[in-house]
Amino acid sequence: MVKARRVVATGIAFATALSLAACSTETVQVGQRPNKPTSTAAPTPSTGQPSAIRLSSLPGWTDPTKDGATYTRPITDSDGTFSWSVVDANGIPISYTSREQVVFGTPDRYNQIPGVLTFRGNNHRTGGTYGTPTVTQEKLSVAWTKRIGEIRGEGSYWPGAGWTGQPLLVQWPRETKVAMGLADKFVNDDSFVEVIYPVFEGKIYRLDLATGEETKPPIEVGWGFKGTASIDPRGFPMLYAGQGLNDTNGTYGPWRYRAFDLIQNKEVWHISGLDPAAPRHEWGAFDSSALIDAETDTLIEPAENGLIYKVKLNSVYDPAAKKVSINPQVTRLRYTAPGNVRYGVENSAVAYRNLMFAADNSGKLFGWDATSLQMLWMRDVSDDTDASLVLSEEGDGVFLYTGNEVDNRIADGGKDAITNIRKIDALTGKQVWQYDIPAYYTGINGGVLSTPALGTGPSADMVFFNISRTTAPREGDMVALDKKTGGVIWRRHLGNYSWSSPTIVTTSSGKQYGILSDSDGVMHLFDPQTGQDIHTISLGKNVEATPSMFGDTLVVASYDRNIYAIKLS
Repeated sequence: MVKARRVVATGIAFATALSLAACSTETVQVGQRPNKPTSTAAPTPSTGQPSAIRLSSLPGWTDPTKDGATYTRPITDSDGTFSWSVVDANGIPISYTSREQVVFGTPDRYNQIPGVLTFRGNNHRTGGTYGTPTVTQEKLSVAWTKRIGEIRGEGSYWPGAGWTGQPLLVQWPRETKVAMGLADKFVNDDSFVEVIYPVFEGKIYRLDLATGEETKPPIEVGWGFKGTASIDPRGFPMLYAGQGLNDTNGTYGPWRYRAFDLIQNKEVWHISGLDPAAPRHEWGAFDSSALIDAETDTLIEPAENGLIYKVKLNSVYDPAAKKVSINPQVTRLRYTAPGNVRYGVENSAVAYRNLMFAADNSGKLFGWDATSLQMLWMRDVSDDTDASLVLSEEGDGVFLYTGNEVDNRIADGGKDAITNIRKIDALTGKQVWQYDIPAYYTGINGGVLSTPALGTGPSADMVFFNISRTTAPREGDMVALDKKTGGVIWRRHLGNYSWSSPTIVTTSSGKQYGILSDSDGVMHLFDPQTGQDIHTISLGKNVEATPSMFGDTLVVASYDRNIYAIKLS
């Protein structure tokens, strides 16, 4: 148990007659739409889709200063300005106008078929589970394992799967299972769910969730995946996955963001990470999990080279002909900011209607319009932010929950070994509250590297953060904070730190459980109201990857080179 301390907070005036006042002293205590995909090149907007927020209607918005095709705005709560432009393939600024409104719906509308189809399951990054299991015994047990491989690079070793490494779980319509040529036993099983898992060894595994049996041979890519892939949310059999490693046993390959045809079971398109237009020329990895706007057939993928890619896919899917295709048109958004020497985004962007948000390796958090590609605001959050933001639409506004890590501040010779957890007004970039925890940097980052979990139902007033390397380099803490105030509801010490993201599971009875895996390979089943363990199970070695869940079954891989299916009973 830790003693109470004062939380630094800022009161914010909110848009359109809404306001909030933040915050005070801490107290410390120990959807689904199973619509079948159809052949399409330009989907028809569905009824009930929210209207786009216009930049001109946002609080404090003024048209950016135009200099050719380059725009500038002041940095929120900081000196200086940032600039941005849409650029061509050579990095030359160009004028840009979109004919389509890219507008994401509510999180429960992201998927059009059942499953977990992107990192944390939706455009707010608040999911990671599908369905409501019946739980009576409150226990975890291994249902099956699948042995996988490893790669070794120059001075590095990558076994199993790592950060963020979340598998995808998808319940395909029958016509798509037929089109993909799956075995009859899978085609005729209405409960069949496929596990699709890109891992370190440069393979994409396709498995039966019920048994672990291979549904198709692994797709052999040869270069490793660290982040989480995305499946087209319309249920089109297309997989999009970013390459996180380019060194396999001392052989270097090209950096690519890759698209895979799951009917042919092969790569059909890519973006080159070493893009001449990028501000970061020497590094071309892709760890971000893309979002796809089904209504406009548009994929958006931030990259570690410092660009944000907007891709009109021009998808066509004909199940009867057993064919799917894309004909991508790529648009590049580039920005500059004072003090930025480490461009690149490793977290997965969140989306609220037409607005999107992410943070970069130099500690800049920012928002942009997915339609116009004009940037909205930017603020300095002090250090590299690898963990994905979580977006929450609340009664008094739209907010982002985020935490940085202890990285550049120490690596560059500083002494500020503090990780900062923040609530940010998504429409203005203003800070609502901040909560600080000391963390170690030992050449390996400490602080927040896992995406927070947003409470709902019984835990609706909470947001859960997992913080690594706190009281010692091998240790960590998990904390439940009050959404309104940033005050501590409970804080739990972890004997082994974790980079895996916590997951909240709601059962058929409405009761909730938390899942967290740690660096010693232990998966914890805990009570979200107290943080205390109910049950644990060993998965052998370090679990950096984040699990996903369908019904009562979790899937994740660990450093012991196994994919695990774990039953919650």
